[in-house]
Amino acid sequence: MDIDRLYRRLSLLIERSYLDIVVEIEFKKDRLRVYLVDNSFLDIWFSRTIPGKYAFHWERRHIDGTVHRWDNAAHKKYEYLNTFPHHFHMGSDENVKPFKPI
Repeated sequence: MDIDRLYRRLSLLIERSYLDIVVEIEFKKDRLRVYLVDNSFLDIWFSRTIPGKYAFHWERRHIDGTVHRWDNAAHKKYEYLNTFPHHFHMGSDENVKPFKPI
């Protein structure tokens, strides 16, 4: 599927489903950014060059110091995870847990 088309479809779904928490949706050069009512934001990214490569990033560092990210970047230091390369950064970049997409 064309990535821009996917971002447009996700934008419509988010607008319809989460009106109570979404302030704005912005199409950036390489991602879809969703601004939330608590002043945090969610970045949704799919690679345009590597099929299946993705990242979902919830940025809250300026609110409570946390970041949450689910991605499949094949970092060698996470090879021990049984879900490698899929993993979840829970609260910080250093706190990495196994995570498998469903």
